[in-house]
Amino acid sequence: MRTIKQATIIGGGLAGSEAAYQVARRGVPVRLYEMRPERSTPVHQTGWLAELVCSNSLKSEELSRGGGVLKAELRRLDSLVMRCADATRVPAGSALAVDRDRFAQRVTEELAALPEVTLIREEVTEIPPEGPVIVASGPLTSARLSDALAALVTAGFLHFYDAVSPIVETDSLDPERLFEASRYEHGEGAYLNCTLTEAEYDRFRKALIAARRVPLRDFEKKAFFEGCLPVEELAQRGRQTLAFGPLKPVGLVDPRTGERPFAVVQLRAENEEKTRYNLVGCQTRLLWSEQRKVFRLIPALREAEFVRYGVVHRNTYLNGPRVLSPTLQCRKRPDLLFAGQLTGVEGYVESTGSGLVAGINAACLARGLPCLQFPRETVLGALAQYVAAAETKDFQPMNANFGLLPPLATEGNRLKKKEKYEALAKRALDALDKFVEEELTG
Repeated sequence: MRTIKQATIIGGGLAGSEAAYQVARRGVPVRLYEMRPERSTPVHQTGWLAELVCSNSLKSEELSRGGGVLKAELRRLDSLVMRCADATRVPAGSALAVDRDRFAQRVTEELAALPEVTLIREEVTEIPPEGPVIVASGPLTSARLSDALAALVTAGFLHFYDAVSPIVETDSLDPERLFEASRYEHGEGAYLNCTLTEAEYDRFRKALIAARRVPLRDFEKKAFFEGCLPVEELAQRGRQTLAFGPLKPVGLVDPRTGERPFAVVQLRAENEEKTRYNLVGCQTRLLWSEQRKVFRLIPALREAEFVRYGVVHRNTYLNGPRVLSPTLQCRKRPDLLFAGQLTGVEGYVESTGSGLVAGINAACLARGLPCLQFPRETVLGALAQYVAAAETKDFQPMNANFGLLPPLATEGNRLKKKEKYEALAKRALDALDKFVEEELTG
């Protein structure tokens, strides 16, 4: 009879929480280390596990999107994060958004209730010598742990800057300058839409460009992630960049005029009671005093009270192709695994997926079994393959997308885009079902 080893997980974010659950549900004892609330970070506000520090949206649910297929895969694999997200969702059209406080509290409570999980509230500064160990310390890994990791992997860390959107109180909004709706009527008024005329848009854009910003002090270069650019950076790229980007009015008709506005700032509910709203796509590194002035130029926000201002922070991640295998094991030390944004995946659900893969494989190692590699036809497998085998020269974090998947057969490539995405989604879920039946069952 094999002796079951104990697993250690460093970091209680989305990836670490999911990994802990996957290890525990396979009967393996696990120590989950989370330094909060004993030691916090520049962007965390609570001691809950799986706290969402940026948007409260987990993005599209539609199977025509890579992220939607990834969510479907995670649900079929009994993801704790997805189950808690579904239980605490708030209206967001075709996207999955959650009440961030209730979501994090539920994840924490469910993990705390598992007898296999021991939650330890302290900072880890060295990698434990005995595995299996999963490092899921996130993009804000502490300096001492970063040093320990850098010494171990000898490939160095890369980094990019990430920014967070402001949150405002609902009661402080002007209802005369906004309307409830989702783009193309997907969902029942899931967003509050703040309209701007052409003149108001131009004034807002010019103020964004002129406003003072938080300096990028002790870092060598500016490297914003293209998928999460500060709104002021977008404003500088041209007059129409915002109007064709986060402020696009496409798919929206103002019921008071019967016409499409020139530009729209969408607000998404932060909690079930809808007492707080997030400014969608308005992540920023403006000084807080400047944010108050600039965002109040949006007519519906002229008297807005800010619950949280936007902030900018550095996200740390590994040069995965030099460090990882597609099982998310460290090549130099196979009993060490990585999960979350530290691996080079980008996004809440992507981080969750990497935690699920690492958790399953940590449980395999704890039981003396070989690790499992997910099929490349699945989004989970494709993401793991990307972080392990992408070009190392300019390795960048990656969201879930159909471009990561192997192409369809020749006849499939002649399909229209919608049909192609449907075929890729079906192939992914079929491949996952087969993988579960052959590798994970029993």
